[in-house]
Amino acid sequence: MFNYIWNTFLYIPILNSLIIFYHFLFENLGLAIIALTIVLKVITYPLSKPMLEMSKKQRELQPKIDELKKKYPKKEDLAKKQMELYKEHGINPAAGCLPQIIQIVIVIALYRVFTNLLNTNGVMISDINHLLYPFDFLKFADGAQLNTQFLFWNLSKPDPYYILPVIAAIAQFVMSKYTMKSTKKLEKVAEKTPDKKDDIMYNMQEQMTYMMPIMTLVIGISLPAGLVFYWFISTVIALGQYVLISRPKNANGQKSN
Repeated sequence: MFNYIWNTFLYIPILNSLIIFYHFLFENLGLAIIALTIVLKVITYPLSKPMLEMSKKQRELQPKIDELKKKYPKKEDLAKKQMELYKEHGINPAAGCLPQIIQIVIVIALYRVFTNLLNTNGVMISDINHLLYPFDFLKFADGAQLNTQFLFWNLSKPDPYYILPVIAAIAQFVMSKYTMKSTKKLEKVAEKTPDKKDDIMYNMQEQMTYMMPIMTLVIGISLPAGLVFYWFISTVIALGQYVLISRPKNANGQKSN
């Protein structure tokens, strides 16, 4: 049952989408990955938007959190009042987990697509035809080979130059820093208290700011370059979405330019 759901709603649709873009974008796998990433980000945007808006609300509440720190010196009391403040303003510290989980699930599905489709350099892929939807333009001819070359990368193999893992990790770090909206501002507030651990949200974000880029770099070194390329493009698009949501509103309640 699980395999049926996984294949029907994740693996096969992603595989077919990638092949569609591959055929329409001059049999360029790199361009196909970019197009697929954009589509996936658009589809998952309704899930990501609440997380991005939550980060914005959290930053706006920072002055009130600072006041709570002065009023409640005990960590237990501060944690309780801080959670009450978050609840009052509709902020759930764990809300960001769902988009991250969905992102991980999509990456796992993509990993299966890449490992099955790109298990050798220029793999013969006519045997993948039975997984493609019944449209003639999707099918590969017998003996056809997938063009896995994009710029100077073979997208079916790990990046030998470590360029993609590094820039993907940097993009992840920039995204983490930006979602904290001026981490320096939060640090200045936290430094006014004897122990940063009394700021629950700050502590969680501070850890993720450095853990996610490190994980991206370490894992990305051994993954196919195409999958790391997807992660990089996905992070850049997510950053752009966050910038748009975070734009201050003018007097009419519209986003300023």
